[in-house]
Amino acid sequence: MGDGVVLGASCGTRRAVRSDVPTVAELHRSRFPQGFLPTLGSRPLERLYHHIVQSSRGFVLVADDAAGVNGFVAAADDTRQLYREFFRRHGVAAALVAAPAALRAPRKVWETIRYGDRAGRRDLPAAEILAVAVATRARGTGVATNLLAAALDEFRTRKIAGVRVVTSVGNSQALRLYQQAGFRPRQRIEVHRGVSQEVLVWP
Repeated sequence: MGDGVVLGASCGTRRAVRSDVPTVAELHRSRFPQGFLPTLGSRPLERLYHHIVQSSRGFVLVADDAAGVNGFVAAADDTRQLYREFFRRHGVAAALVAAPAALRAPRKVWETIRYGDRAGRRDLPAAEILAVAVATRARGTGVATNLLAAALDEFRTRKIAGVRVVTSVGNSQALRLYQQAGFRPRQRIEVHRGVSQEVLVWP
């Protein structure tokens, strides 16, 4: 895992590499157990993160401690284009490995695909923070704050002026994290029917 590019000692983060993907996917599953993507199984989730790590439309940054990766942030400079790229390159293979779980929740599959296709069409920035997750052992140590700051620095480097993030309306911890980083509430949406979510925009 040491072959990632260190982004700054002050933030203690680096760019993720392919060997980080299983740990990143496992962190996603453990921190978002009620989310839709983890229900599809480990292989589709790992395939998605492999794509984000390698795509020019997205990036994954990780933080390390003595035990390994203890947190990550995943982001896209254009979520719609990232999803389109993923489905174009990996759609058939991803569908095959996710089919058993997807058949149990076809509406959620369609809602997720539709969100990716419509992303950025609501007078919102195309760029997005897709996920921030921190291992239990590192919670309360500032890892999430540092990862989010490093992601925003990466967006600045890419000359991206605005970024959005979507989180649950009642997730006070996440809302506090994003608002402290300069995100402000913009609107509420339903990615999945009946689940109200808050959209925040930076700066």
